[in-house]
Amino acid sequence: MERIFTMPEAMKPEQTLYCPGCGHGIAHRLIAELVDEFGIRDRTIGIAPVGCSVFADKYWNFDVISAAHGRAPAVATGMKRGRPESFVICYQGDGDLAAIGTAETIHAANRGEHFVTVFVNNAIYGMTGGQMAPTTLVGQKSMTCQLGRDPEIMGYPIRVCELLKDLPGVAFMARGSVDSPKNVLKTKKYLKKAYSNVLEGKGYSFVEIVSPCPTNWGMTPLKALKWLRENMLEHYELGVFRDRDADG
Repeated sequence: MERIFTMPEAMKPEQTLYCPGCGHGIAHRLIAELVDEFGIRDRTIGIAPVGCSVFADKYWNFDVISAAHGRAPAVATGMKRGRPESFVICYQGDGDLAAIGTAETIHAANRGEHFVTVFVNNAIYGMTGGQMAPTTLVGQKSMTCQLGRDPEIMGYPIRVCELLKDLPGVAFMARGSVDSPKNVLKTKKYLKKAYSNVLEGKGYSFVEIVSPCPTNWGMTPLKALKWLRENMLEHYELGVFRDRDADG
């Protein structure tokens, strides 16, 4: 019998450490599939900072560098400028990218750095125990806002794509999700466009992935998917926010 579905060469045959229902594993696979499809594994370098994303080196079968919390864009900038032939993927979570790493993210995008940023948004700090993140929804409960996020005290959840999309260095920016097969395929399409732009030297490319975190949301995997669709996707609209090719 012919095998039509196999593990990408850009992934290692390792058992996952991620919690049941976590979206990181799907994101990892999409990234690895495209590395294989573009034939760039020998020159791909991943940047994985503090957070659940730090485990990426256990699963990707290409070089991965750890970065200090929030500093992945700075490390990615140095790596790409120092080794311009490399293909650099900056893989970050919401606490890392949208909190301590906000400045690095904004300035890398504004400079039009030639790497791909993959931003996994699960609206909470996953690795450190479920504290409120910049992306936590209004009314959503966490370890540090146990009555729910109150915007009068804690501000509003940050929409990163909407914040960055008009910066002149941005070539492509989109938001996808991994809550359904249909959205997984759309997310892969966005990632493919981001890869193409960077490989063609068109500038900074950014894909946000809305993802469940059942453990820190206190839900089963199925309930987490339902909650994501009914709550997160209302606030975090899916789609393309900037495509320099289409915009002319």
